[in-house]
Amino acid sequence: MKQIATIILFSLALQTGFIIQPKAQMGRNMIVSPEVHPDNTVTFRFNAPNATYVELDAQFLKENLPMTKDENGIWSITTSPVKPDLYPYHFIADSISVNDPNNVLIFPNERFKGSLVDVQGSTPLIYSVRDVPHGKIAYRFYKSKTLNDTRPLVVYTPPGYDPQGSRKYPVLYLIHGATDTHETWYKAGRANFILDNLIAEGKAEPMIVVMPYANPRMTFAGKVNAATENPFDYTDELVDDVIPFVEKNYRVEANASNRAVAGFSRGGYQTLHAGLGRPDVFEYVCAFAPAVNAQRAEESFKDGTYASAGDLKSKLKLLWLGCGTEDFLYEWSLALTKKLDEQGIPYEKMYTPGGHTWMNCRLYLNEIAQKIFK
Repeated sequence: MKQIATIILFSLALQTGFIIQPKAQMGRNMIVSPEVHPDNTVTFRFNAPNATYVELDAQFLKENLPMTKDENGIWSITTSPVKPDLYPYHFIADSISVNDPNNVLIFPNERFKGSLVDVQGSTPLIYSVRDVPHGKIAYRFYKSKTLNDTRPLVVYTPPGYDPQGSRKYPVLYLIHGATDTHETWYKAGRANFILDNLIAEGKAEPMIVVMPYANPRMTFAGKVNAATENPFDYTDELVDDVIPFVEKNYRVEANASNRAVAGFSRGGYQTLHAGLGRPDVFEYVCAFAPAVNAQRAEESFKDGTYASAGDLKSKLKLLWLGCGTEDFLYEWSLALTKKLDEQGIPYEKMYTPGGHTWMNCRLYLNEIAQKIFK
C-alpha cells in the first residue's frame, strides 16, 4: 500500500485553485467521478482550472496516468478495462495529492484519505451488496483503563441479532493495519457485506465482528497517547479492555472457543502477539501479511510472549496465515511458517497473487470466516 501524504485543507485548496468554484458549476451538470462503464473502463474527472498538470494514481495501475484538461478546467481520463474489485485512488495536482471531491467513498487512514472506486463487473463479488438479510453496523465508545483514554469501536452484529434475545454469538476481533483506523475494515474491507453474504449462503456461522482502533499510540482525537509509545503492543488493551466491554454490552459466548482474532500487517503482528500469547483467550488466530519475521517469532517463543509449542498445539483450533506473493512481507511470511514448522505447530496458509493490499485482505477474511467457529 502506498503511503502518500494527502493535503486536503481548505485553505491550501484556495491557494492552489483546486477547489470547485460555484460559478463554474452553474449552468451545467455536476461532475461525475468516478464513472464506471459497462465494459469496466472508468472515467475520472477533477476540477482544477489553475493546475498545470494532474495525474491519476490508482492501485490498479502500474504507473500514474496523466489527465487531460478541457476548456472548462475539468481534467479527465478514461482507463482501460479494470479487473472488478474495490480500489483506492487519488489525484496528484501539481505535486499535491488529493482525494476525489466528487466521490463520497473514502479510504479511512491516519496519514492519507484516498478515494475508493468500486468496479463490480457482471458477476457479484464477495463484498457485493446482495439481496440477502443484512447485519447492522454500530459505532461504540469504551473507556480504556490500559490507555487512560476513551476509544472507538465499529461493531457488526449479524442478521437476526436481538440484544434482548437468548441466543449468544461467537466474536471475531478484527484488527486493521498500520496507519489504518477502526473504520478501515468496514469501509475498505467491506467486512459487513462479506459476512452478510457468507451467512446467507450458510458458509459462515453468524458472528459478531469487533473492529477496534488498534494504534494505542494515537488517541481518537489524533494526539500521541502518553500511556504508550509502542503501536505494536496491543494485547493488554484487547484482552483487558475491548473484550470486557464487548462481553458486557453484547450477547456473546464468553469463552476461548468462541473467540477469534485476525489482523492485517501490523494488525497481523498484534494478532499473533495476542493469539499465540493467549491461547486461553483465543482458539482461532488468523494473520494476514503479518509484520513478523523468523527472528521476531523465535524471540517471542523464547521470552514467553508466545505460549509454548505444546500449549498452542493442544489449545488452538486454527492458526491461519495469508499473504500475497508480491507483498513486501512475503519473505517474512515464508520465514515465519518455517519457524512454526520447526516448533511442530500446525497451521493453514493461503498465498495469493498481489501485494500488500486490501483486495487481498477481503479474500482472506472471506476465507477464514468460513473456517472459524465450526
